[in-house]
Order: sequence, then C-alpha cells, then structure tokens
Amino acid sequence: MNAIILKPSFIKKLIPARKANSRKGDNGTVLVVGGSYIYHGAPILSSIAALKTGTDLVYTCVPKINAQATRAASPNLIVLPLADSKLTRGAVNKLLGQIPHNLDSATIGMGLAIQDISALKLLISSLLDQDVRLSLDASALVNGILPLLPNKNVVVTPHSGEFKRLFGEIPSDSIKERIKTVEKHAKENSVTVLLKGPTDIISDGKKTFLNPKKIPSMTVGGTGDVLSGIVAGLLARNRNPLESASAAAFVNSQAGKLVQRKFGLHITASDLLDVLPIVLKPFDRIR
Repeated sequence: MNAIILKPSFIKKLIPARKANSRKGDNGTVLVVGGSYIYHGAPILSSIAALKTGTDLVYTCVPKINAQATRAASPNLIVLPLADSKLTRGAVNKLLGQIPHNLDSATIGMGLAIQDISALKLLISSLLDQDVRLSLDASALVNGILPLLPNKNVVVTPHSGEFKRLFGEIPSDSIKERIKTVEKHAKENSVTVLLKGPTDIISDGKKTFLNPKKIPSMTVGGTGDVLSGIVAGLLARNRNPLESASAAAFVNSQAGKLVQRKFGLHITASDLLDVLPIVLKPFDRIR
C-alpha cells in the first residue's frame, strides 16, 4: 500500500466549508470526557482545541472535583460534572442522561481516571449506538474496547506505548515497518489509527497518510490532548474518520511548527491553542 504525504492543498479538501447562513449547532456539537484528580488540564486543552477548530458547542465532562477549575479555565466551556471522581457505570449512566441528543462527535480518555473498564465500554457503545463519531486517546486505549469499534467511525490516537497496550505490538523505529504495523491493525480492527510520532501515520487499513513532523518541542505534555480536540472538532463536520484524523494531525503539527519558530524549544500545549486560528485560516471556506 502506498502511503501519501499530507500537503496543504489536500488538507483544504478535507475541511468542510461553512454555510454563510449557518446557525449555532450547524458546525458541530462535541463531547469531551476526560480528567482526573491529577490531570485536570487535559480535557480543557481538548475542549478549547475543538472550539478553535470551528466547533459551535463543546460539552466538557470532568470529575466533579475538577468542575470548578474547568469552569474557571474558560467561560467558553459547557461543563458537565461526572458524578464520581473516576469513570464508573453509575457516572456513565448519569452522563448519558445529561448529554444532548444531537452530538456529532466525542473524544474520550485525556487524563481520564477509569475505575471500571465496563463503564468505558458502556460509554463507548452507547455513543456509537447514537451514531456519534469517536476519537479515543490515552486511558481509553485499552485492548478490551476493540470488539466495540469495527466499522463504527472511530479514530484511535495512540503514541507507541499506547499502541502496544491497545494492539499488543510495539511499533518499530523503522518508518517502513511502522507503516505496515499501523495498516495491519487498522485493517484487522476496521478502525482508523493515528499513530503519533516524529512522523504521524494515519490509516484505515485501505489508505494511509504520512505527516512528517520532527518538531522536538512537541514532546511537551498536552500536545496530544490538543490533537484529540482537533480530531473531534473535525469529525463533527467531516464525518469521515480517516480524513478528519489526517487533517487534524496536519493542523496540530503546523501549530507546533509555528510556536516552535516563535519560542524555540520552550513551548506549552496552550501555545498551540493560541495559533490554531492562524493555522486554520488558509483553509476557511464559506459557501
């Protein structure tokens, strides 16, 4: 299978135009589920990234111990407190009764503390049953979820360690072998895989795209959370998982390049949020 390197001209085709007469909600409603006692910032980064990608409404679900801090971080977020400090079946059942019925996409896992994998399965299966497109990251990437995902419009965004936990295989350092490994597991599980690294590899097992980065400053914590938010934001508008994941990887890396040029190796994930509108502006279209 020939892998294609992502270029701006191609990315522009993947980001839908916005209707000139669109109303609130027409450009996406996203749910973000993440956070824990330690990692309060991850879902905030994802949520703001989704908004800056062009999403109209973002519902940010965090443990109740994080709700006040999340509300204080940005007035733009609609905060839904989880009933428990970790993801439990009871908390999921209550959340499912609170979320809007017109969700377009969701991203789950950033900094999330999961008490019971059955709770994670319940959340994933319930959202998929409602035809919600999913982006899964971090603690949501466990092997037990794989039977729920085939042909269900899901993107998984692991780094190498999470890839091993999810698929049971460590990706090689060889780019050629990494591509083969990603393609194999994407095809076997009928899911879109975005393997993060110096070169991102995005594949659904039928087509494969490469996003060469080599941006050493992006090893800082939180840049993957930003990526998850961008994926969810694009999934809410372009409901094709491979196209959305590919465009998200490209946009995230371009933001990283921009802030590295400005600050050198001394960046934070929040810096990427600040420049997302600049990166995305060339791709804006109104119809």
